[in-house]
Amino acid sequence: MKRINRRTHVKLLAAGAVASGASQAADGKPIQLFVEMEVAPSREKEMLDNFHNIFVPEARKHPGYISVKMLRLRKVLQGPAQPINYRFELIYESEELRQKWIASPEHQKVWPTVERTLNSTKDYPVLLYDEV
Repeated sequence: MKRINRRTHVKLLAAGAVASGASQAADGKPIQLFVEMEVAPSREKEMLDNFHNIFVPEARKHPGYISVKMLRLRKVLQGPAQPINYRFELIYESEELRQKWIASPEHQKVWPTVERTLNSTKDYPVLLYDEV
């Protein structure tokens, strides 16, 4: 199977979304959402399995999707340490399309498989950024 590099893959996804008539942010730049997560070491494998095998395959199907990643914190290089060991990163064409995704029955089914592995499901930071 031929591998496509990440940059080419993102460009192809964006081109396909534009061709399908998906709306974009007014400035044409995508939004980025970051979720700072504290996952107990005993639940890391469960969280990663659920992310890769349940969440990602479903997320890819929805209009506006560009990419999603799970990052594991290696080391705090500056500033105070936080009780965070993972960062979820989602890139979407627009906040409007992301809102449609999170309101979908599919999201209501797949996000809890990841969220339930967090030490706290009530107060974890969720940060929404606009590219400038």
